[in-house]
Amino acid sequence: MTSPGIVATGVRRSFGTVAAVKNVSLEAHAGRVTGLVGPNGSGKTTLLLMLSSLLAPDAGEIRIDGVDPVAEPQKARALLGWMPDALGAWGSLTARETLVVTGKLYDLARPEAEARAVTMLDQVGLTDLADSPARVFSRGQKQRLGLARALMHDPRVLLLDEPASGLDPQARIDLRVLLRRFADEGRTILVSSHILSELEEVVDDAVFLVAGESVRQESLAAVAATRSRVWRVRLMADDQADAAASVALALGRDTGGVRVDRGDAFVSFATEAEAVEALRALVAAGLAVAEFAPATGRLEQSFLDLGEVAP
Repeated sequence: MTSPGIVATGVRRSFGTVAAVKNVSLEAHAGRVTGLVGPNGSGKTTLLLMLSSLLAPDAGEIRIDGVDPVAEPQKARALLGWMPDALGAWGSLTARETLVVTGKLYDLARPEAEARAVTMLDQVGLTDLADSPARVFSRGQKQRLGLARALMHDPRVLLLDEPASGLDPQARIDLRVLLRRFADEGRTILVSSHILSELEEVVDDAVFLVAGESVRQESLAAVAATRSRVWRVRLMADDQADAAASVALALGRDTGGVRVDRGDAFVSFATEAEAVEALRALVAAGLAVAEFAPATGRLEQSFLDLGEVAP
C-alpha cells in the first residue's frame, strides 16, 4: 500500500447547534483515487473544506502529505488542488485569464502561468473557449474550468467536490481518463459525489459517510470479491417466459430464490467466485445466456449494506 497523502482522524465541525461533521476518520493514498460517498447532507462538502484548509475543524487532526492545514495553511495549499462544487470564477475574465491569475496566486511567473494555462485548457477541452468570458459558460464548461484551475500549480493532492456535475457523457469519460492518469502519476485524489455511478468506474477505494460520520473505508477490489450482490441473468427471448424456473433448476435453487422483472432473472451470490460457478452451471444446462452481470454497482451495494439509500 502506498503512503497516505490525506489523513483525517476524529474530525468534527459544527455550525451553531448543527453538527455537520460529527466524527470522520479517513485515509487517501498516493497513486489511488478515493471516493467520498454519502447522500446530500452527510457532511462531504464540509469535510472537504476542512481538508482544503478553508475551514478549521472543531476537533480532530488533518494531514496533507504530512502537513497540518490548520497550523500551516499556505504550505498545505501549495500541495493541494481544490475544485469546489461551484466554480465561483470571475465572470468578466476569460478562461485563459482565470487560469493565468490563478497561476500567479500560486507564485508562478507570468510566462510560466501563461504556458501552463494553455496546457490546462487543452487537457480539459476548453481551448476553443480560451478567450470567452466565464460568465457565458454552461454548468459543464464551468466544471471543466474549475478542474483546470485546481491543476494550475501541479498539485500532488486533489480534492474534487462533485466534479462530474453538469458534464455531458463524453466529458465524463474524459474526466475518468484524466483522473486515472493523475493517479498513475502518483497523485492523491479524493473525489466526492452522492451519485454513485459517477464514481464506480474511477475509484480504487471508498469512504462512506452517513449523517456526518465515517462508517466504513474499504478497497473496491475487496468489495467485488467478497460481498454479496444481486446479479442479473437475461436469457434469449425464447427462454424468458420460464426464466425463473430455468435459472433455479440450473442453479439447484427453489424458485423463491430467483426474482424475475421484465423477463430478467435476479439472483444473489455471496462472492464473485460463486457467481462464476453459477454462470458455468447456466451454460452447462444449455441455457442461452445473453447477459450475466451485477444488477448493482460495488459502491451502491456497499452503501445499501449500511442500511441507507443515497437519493
